[in-house]
Amino acid sequence: MLTRKEPTPEEGFEPSLAPIYSARDLSESIPRYRLPDGPSSPRVVAQLIEDELNLDGNAALNLASFVTTWMEPEAKSLMARTLSKNFVDAEEYPQTADLADRCVNMIADLFNAPDETGATGTATVGSSEAIHLAGLAMKWRWKKLRGEAAASATPNIVMGANVQVCWEKFARYFEVEPRYVPMTPTRYILGVDEALSLVDENTIGVVGILGSTYTGEYEPIEELASALDQLQSERGLDVPIHVDAASGGFVAPFINPDLAWDFRLPRVKSINTSGHKYGLVYPGIGWALWREADLLPQELVFHVNYLGGDHPTFNLNFSRGSSQIVAQYYNLLRLGRQGYAKVMGALVSTATWISSELEATGRFTLLSKTDALPVVCFKLTSAERWSVFDLSAALRERGWIIPAYTLAPNASEIAVLRIVVREGLGRDVAETLLSDIRAAVERLDVGHVPAPPVTRHKRAAATGHAPRHHNPGRGVC
Repeated sequence: MLTRKEPTPEEGFEPSLAPIYSARDLSESIPRYRLPDGPSSPRVVAQLIEDELNLDGNAALNLASFVTTWMEPEAKSLMARTLSKNFVDAEEYPQTADLADRCVNMIADLFNAPDETGATGTATVGSSEAIHLAGLAMKWRWKKLRGEAAASATPNIVMGANVQVCWEKFARYFEVEPRYVPMTPTRYILGVDEALSLVDENTIGVVGILGSTYTGEYEPIEELASALDQLQSERGLDVPIHVDAASGGFVAPFINPDLAWDFRLPRVKSINTSGHKYGLVYPGIGWALWREADLLPQELVFHVNYLGGDHPTFNLNFSRGSSQIVAQYYNLLRLGRQGYAKVMGALVSTATWISSELEATGRFTLLSKTDALPVVCFKLTSAERWSVFDLSAALRERGWIIPAYTLAPNASEIAVLRIVVREGLGRDVAETLLSDIRAAVERLDVGHVPAPPVTRHKRAAATGHAPRHHNPGRGVC
C-alpha cells in the first residue's frame, strides 16, 4: 500500500542509516524517512541500499513466482544499453518500435493467427495491462453490437473463480459485472456448463485461462469454444473468448503443440501473454493480441504527434522502458522454436520428477497435472498435527520461498503448496529442495511448530464473510 511509514522512535532520536563502515566517508548519518540535507558518497549510498536489499528473499529460491529471475549476460547487456530509451518515443527510437512490431508478429504466428489477416497487438508492461486492454476492447465491441440497448444495460464478463486478481480489477475499474464460475472440491478450473449458464445478451466475453495460478492447469478452451458456437446457433448470442495465457502462452505451443486453445479456434478473439514469465524476460513485459484488426475498436486508439510524427497508441500507460522489449526480441531470435521447446521440456521434466518424488513419500497428494504448466501443486494426503502453512514457514528457514494458500471458492477448504519450476531450478537444485522438504517434515513430526497468525481468509471464513479468493503469489502480472 502507498502509505507513509512514520518513524516511532524515542524522543530526540531520528531513525537513520549509519552502518559502521560509513564512518570512513560520512561525518553524520543519513536520515531514513526524510530527504537528506546534502549529497553523500555514491559508494556508501550504494552499499547502504545493497545491505538493505540483502534482507529480501533470494530470487533464485523464490519458487512462489512465475516471474523470470535469470537471463543470459548478452541479454542483460542489451537491456542495460537501452535503459534510457522511452519506448513511446517511436519517432526518436524507430528501430526499437520496429523490434516490438516484429515481436507481435512472431507471437501472433506462434499463436496461429490466420495467415490472411495476421494479428493486431501491442507490447504492455505485463499481462495485467494486456488484460485491461483486451477487456476494454470486448466491452466496446459489446456496446456496438447492443446498440441503444447497451445504454440501459450492465455488461458482464464470465470467468472462473480461479482468475488472477487483475481480472477483478478490470471488472471494478471499468464497471463490468464479474460472473464467477465457482470451483468444487474436485474441479479447480472453469466448468464449461457452469460458464454457459451465466452467459446472456450482456456478456462481453468469457475468459479461459491457459495455466491457472492456483494449480497450473489449462482450462478446456476448445470445449468452451464449441459450447459457445452451439449457443450462438441456438440463441444468436455471439460471445467471444479471451484467453489469459499469461503463464501458458510460452509453454503450450512448445510442449502441447496439438492443443487447440489459440487463434486456431475462431471463437478466440484475443489473447494475452507475459513475456516476463515463461517468455523468459525480466519483468515487466506483456503482450496483447487480437485475431483481427476489426476486433480492436478504433475509438480506443489514440494518435499523438507532439513527439514528432503521428503514432497510434493503445495502452493504459504512456511512457515505458524499452529494455524488456529488446530482451524479448533477443530471446525470440536466440532460442527459436527449438530452443524454447528444449527449455520448456526441461522444466516440465523437472516438475514431473518433483511430483513423483513428493507422491512417493505418501504424505502428499498432487493437484497439478503433468500436461499443463511446469508447476507442482500439492496438499497433505491426510490430517497432520501441522499444516502446509507450517511446512512453508519451515522451508523459509532454509531460504526456500514456497507459498501455502487455500484454493478459490468453493474449494477453499483445501490448503496447498505450490512450486513453480523456472530456469535455475535444475535437477541438482531440485534434489536439495526435496531433501529439505523431507527434513522439514521430520522436524514438524517430532515437534509441532505453531502456525502463523490467522490469515485474513481464515478469519473471514470463520466469520462467514470470506473474500472471493486469495492470490497465491503469482508475482508481477
